[in-house]
Amino acid sequence: MNNFSSFVAPLTDLAVIEISGQDAASFLHGQLTHDISGLTPNHARYAGYCTPKGRLLGTMVIWQSSLGDAPALRAIAKADVAPALIKRLSMFVLRAKAKLELTQLKVLGITLDASSNYKEEAAQVPGYDLLNKAAVLSAQAPAWSVARTDAGCWIAAPSTDSGVTRWWFVATSDDYVAADEVAGSPDAIQAGERWRAAEVAAGLPWIQAATQDVFIPQTLNLDLIDGVSFTKGCYPGQEVVARSHYRGTVKRRMAYGVVKQPEGIDVLTLAGTDTFNAKNPGNPCGRIINAAQSGNIHVLMEVQLGDLDSADFRLGSADGPLIEVLPLPYRITAEE
Repeated sequence: MNNFSSFVAPLTDLAVIEISGQDAASFLHGQLTHDISGLTPNHARYAGYCTPKGRLLGTMVIWQSSLGDAPALRAIAKADVAPALIKRLSMFVLRAKAKLELTQLKVLGITLDASSNYKEEAAQVPGYDLLNKAAVLSAQAPAWSVARTDAGCWIAAPSTDSGVTRWWFVATSDDYVAADEVAGSPDAIQAGERWRAAEVAAGLPWIQAATQDVFIPQTLNLDLIDGVSFTKGCYPGQEVVARSHYRGTVKRRMAYGVVKQPEGIDVLTLAGTDTFNAKNPGNPCGRIINAAQSGNIHVLMEVQLGDLDSADFRLGSADGPLIEVLPLPYRITAEE
């Protein structure tokens, strides 16, 4: 694969859900962990959807897709859980004027490195015109900001490097072919893994089928990345989430680790895999939340806070590959 620092990646693991109708925002506000009624046109929000016991069934990026007389929102979620999320949420619509449906819209990940000569790189990258558009938008792109062009919608994604701007791009123009061009490129799989590895390093978790109904929002650090509002009112699982927050009972968090010996490991099957502490090998000490391979294998993993500074983390078994813990761009601690 090329080593361009700026690139466009097809994110085939993601799907786009549309929520339309006059009550779309108020309905989602009563279902998700964040304040959706207060969402503004130029900002997206990251939120979770929980069971009544406070365990996450999905995480999503939500923004307003249309304004005016026909309000609608869209949400990016993992493709393997999107249909189930729609089905479950639709059960609670009742008399609300809201409709959920799975769209055919495609999501691209666009990474622009300001320190590189992206103009030379762009000419060699599938979907190169998107890099040029990203360069124009990047001067005013704090994380979670939303921009709209004729081709589609842009949502600024978190980045660990102030010189690197990352965008989720959802193509909305019927005649826009960049998504197909990028998906058909020889480097498509590797580009997608590079994007997901950067997401892992940024500490942004995604619930997928293997990890549904397992974690509360605080275990996945949603409260540390503005994925939970503790003032918005009720939603499924709210009592459990609030109790953990106000009583300071969060003992497990999400950490970032790297496996430097990836040989023989299928990264696609790692979500939900047990992790072990070789110093206390009797039982698993956590689970893998997300994983991506870009050179090394990058993982987000559940950890006990008491183990974080002392454990010898291993993948799959007590004598499995070493997981080296690296810092996240935010501090993980027990809630005070």
